[in-house]
Amino acid sequence: MAITNKNQLRKTLGLSFNIAMLIGGTIGVGILRTPGTIAGLLENYWLIIASWVFGGIFVLIGANSYAELATMLPKAGGSYNYIKRAFGEYAGFLSGWFDYITNAIPPAFYCIVISEYLIILFPQLYNYSAEISIALLLIFVLIHLSGVKNGSSIQKITSFIKVICFVALVIACFLYSGAKLPPIQKDNSFFQIGLLFGLFKSLQLIIGTYNGWNNVCFFAEENDNPSKDIPRSLYSGIILVIAIYTLLNIAFFYVLPVETLAESNLAAGDVANIIFGKKEAIIVTVISIFSLLSILNAFMMIPPRILYGLSRDGFFTTKGTLVNKGGTPIVALLVSSLFSLCLIFIGSFEVLFSFAAFTSIIVWLLAYFSLLKLRTKEPNLPRPYRSIWYPWSTIIVIIVSIALLLGFIYSDTKSFVIILAMVLISYPLFLILKSRNRGN
Repeated sequence: MAITNKNQLRKTLGLSFNIAMLIGGTIGVGILRTPGTIAGLLENYWLIIASWVFGGIFVLIGANSYAELATMLPKAGGSYNYIKRAFGEYAGFLSGWFDYITNAIPPAFYCIVISEYLIILFPQLYNYSAEISIALLLIFVLIHLSGVKNGSSIQKITSFIKVICFVALVIACFLYSGAKLPPIQKDNSFFQIGLLFGLFKSLQLIIGTYNGWNNVCFFAEENDNPSKDIPRSLYSGIILVIAIYTLLNIAFFYVLPVETLAESNLAAGDVANIIFGKKEAIIVTVISIFSLLSILNAFMMIPPRILYGLSRDGFFTTKGTLVNKGGTPIVALLVSSLFSLCLIFIGSFEVLFSFAAFTSIIVWLLAYFSLLKLRTKEPNLPRPYRSIWYPWSTIIVIIVSIALLLGFIYSDTKSFVIILAMVLISYPLFLILKSRNRGN
């Protein structure tokens, strides 16, 4: 069913929003927490740093393929559009709902975590965690109901503050003169089973921390110059994120030895305690709040775009294509926000949230295959940007993605079982929706 002009998304977003969305939607509290966990899994300084750099290079090469796909098919919903165009409706339906669920769960999680950090700053609010979470969700719903420009402005401001906070933390670590990088005492053989498990588990955590690098593709339809802005923002944004993640890890290890950091549940907090003292370490809480506000704003905007794309193609209610005067897909936003509200009340979304890296790898892998397929299937499609070193760059990320996927299956069987269950349920739902669309 074609939508009318009044239901078209507005072209009001540009390069600065794209970069802010990539940074704001990628860098979260994961980088403040996961370094300790990864140190415990790998216990080798150079292997840890190499793993963070490897994760960054992996998504950077992947961005090379996504830049071609997003500029070739600049439509709301991101990966769903490319996979559907290359492999048909069911593949598109499955990947679209995978992407939607992966991106619709985080807002509830972030609202709850922000409320917990606010309680650290203001202990008198201890008994009001649920109320704070709900209030945060409602505030952001109202902001985005008022229009895309307001959401865009908040994304730019919070992302800028976030980068400043992280750079300041890195500088503070390197200015600390009370610690030296210790020699690594434990020499692990790469081929040990325990280390291989730790490596794949670490890469899953790292890919999860980089998750969000392709967020700009969800907004391609609203970008006023997607042919130029999407490639520029993907490359510049990802390079900046790689730099921040790598420098933060190096800075943390400058202050604390690997063995000590491996015992940390909140690496940044323990490092700040050493540098500033326990009272001043509250700065990490403030950094966390700004990080979360930025990423919450991003994830309030992403799911409605995916749902809008699915609705336009008949895989959700046609009312999901309604766009208000401010350019917001209003029904899609309200449905996604209601889902988040239910998760806040239920509070049992951690299992689904934990497999975000898993489902992301699957969707990315299908998108990379889509590029190969569309180059053969539709060679005459307009391609304002063409993937560098094609097809080898795409083949490399496909091989690495398959290896990572197999590693994730090996190290996280529970998430794999959940994904299989979702696949089994998805096909009957697809047939029902397709039958309904035929009847309309």
